Amino acid sequence: MMDRAKRNAIRDAWRLARPYWMSEEKWSARGLLLAVAALNLGNVYVSVRINEWNNAFYNALQKSDRDEFFRQLGVFCVLAALYIIMAVYALYLSQMLQIRWRRWLTRQYLGAWLTDRAYYQLELTNATDNPDQRICEDLNQFTSYVLTLSLGLLTSLVSLISFFVILWGLSGPAAIPLGAWGTLHLPAYLVWAALLYAGVGTWLTIKIGRPLVPLNFFQQRFEADFRFSLVRLRENAESIALYRGEAIELGLFRERFRSVFENFWQIMKRQKRLAWFTSGYSQIALIFPVVVVAPRYFAKQIGLGGLMQVVSAFTSVQSSLSFVITSYTNIAAWQAVTERLSSFRERLSVVHKSAREPRKIVTGQAEAGIAINGLDLDLPDGTPLLRGVTFAAGQGDAVLIAGPSGAGKSTILRAIAGIWPYGRGEIRLGKGTMLFVPQQTYLPLGTLAAALLYPGGDNKNLPATKLATVLTHVGLASLVNELYARQEWSQRLSPGEQQRFAFARIFLMQPSLLFLDEATSALDERSEAQLYGLLRAASWRPTIVSVGHRSTLRSFHDHVLEITAFVEDSNGGEGLALPPLVRVGEVICHVGPDPV
Repeated sequence: MMDRAKRNAIRDAWRLARPYWMSEEKWSARGLLLAVAALNLGNVYVSVRINEWNNAFYNALQKSDRDEFFRQLGVFCVLAALYIIMAVYALYLSQMLQIRWRRWLTRQYLGAWLTDRAYYQLELTNATDNPDQRICEDLNQFTSYVLTLSLGLLTSLVSLISFFVILWGLSGPAAIPLGAWGTLHLPAYLVWAALLYAGVGTWLTIKIGRPLVPLNFFQQRFEADFRFSLVRLRENAESIALYRGEAIELGLFRERFRSVFENFWQIMKRQKRLAWFTSGYSQIALIFPVVVVAPRYFAKQIGLGGLMQVVSAFTSVQSSLSFVITSYTNIAAWQAVTERLSSFRERLSVVHKSAREPRKIVTGQAEAGIAINGLDLDLPDGTPLLRGVTFAAGQGDAVLIAGPSGAGKSTILRAIAGIWPYGRGEIRLGKGTMLFVPQQTYLPLGTLAAALLYPGGDNKNLPATKLATVLTHVGLASLVNELYARQEWSQRLSPGEQQRFAFARIFLMQPSLLFLDEATSALDERSEAQLYGLLRAASWRPTIVSVGHRSTLRSFHDHVLEITAFVEDSNGGEGLALPPLVRVGEVICHVGPDPV
């Protein structure tokens, strides 16, 4: 990933930041930014005044002028109060701008992640690691670093210009003997000394700290991977407990944390080298201006007040020039965060662009039911999965897709749902609502009633008696009194209860087209028969397409499409090895070439 580290981080950051500053919030955002910038520049002005105050205050000390001494103390109190007030409000307004910006970016990224089912496509191709971490943490860090570094840079530039002028005026010339070449008369030598000191320091800081950028990038990835493994333990606690898999999980945790530890160790070693230099640089900077200006003081060219004013101006110039040195750790982290967000955004754009292109799997409308013609399906890497899937089912018909695991049965349903783009062929669907019921029922956070109505939301117009009726209908009468309780229902309900719950959704929605993917695999055969019996007797007569392994399912379907794994035929071509078609009533199904 970090082979792209040479890309222009400033350009990428601008592409990420620009939409907000041109959005519907642009005026409030720009106003806050101007206010923060004005407060920071106000503090630069106060710093300039304090620099002038140094001259008057220390001259009063040198002259033992008691009245002037106390008058200057009063001046300092006013300047310090102004500085404190502006610093506090600069921080407050900066944080206000940051959280508003983060809120806007979070909405944009969440929308982009969910649009065109990009979250699913990214998981299929494994193109982006930990998108949740990028949305939750990286956006927070990005807004923080951009504001901190940009405002810090602005303050440093204005401070540099202000104190550069002061230092140039206070500095005298320096005569540097050059032996046979004579003497070099250098005007404002203190300015050149500050430039040389900060320039060398900046160059060495960049050279020492450059490896921190990729190290920070991978540290964020390893931290997210480790956290994800811990979350998976919580989500699968019962299964792991029944397997007694604690030792294996502990080994996996240690392996994930080893990556965190080893990468952080490299960061530590690199930051230690950087700290050796920056700490030494900072300590020398405390005395360096005094040493440089001391010859003028001892030559009686300036007094104590002038000395302190020059030292203050020199320190401000040197500090402004040292912005990269003092901020390099944040700069490295900002580059890593920018790279992660830029690559995430680019992959989302690829998914959205692909969704706008003509699909090879053509969808159309049928009068009723479903009709599939010549459907070829591949894996994401292009490996053939199924060829020539062709069948039709009218209103009220039920088709069972049977076959061994891995043959591609569920992928047919994914293609019908429009979330599997890898293939070609024609799918025509009748009018009316569709509902896909996966093997693992999804139960969102919130009340049981909201979960029952998912994804339609909490319909307050639907009476609780209706919800209670469908729960009782599918054998979940024990949950009627907990409709509006908030619990982690995916942990509370057993797999079988969750599948019954999915059938309750079916009876609430009454879809015209119903697709069931192993929707009764966690139920006993009697419960399975009860639920399928209710479906087949339903007054709205849905068209049903089921995927399943149990032979008992066949009696609840009018037609069976049985497929097996993809193989090469005897001529070296591609085809499907098919057992004889199972005929239940009229045969309407045929898949692939004839069996070899």
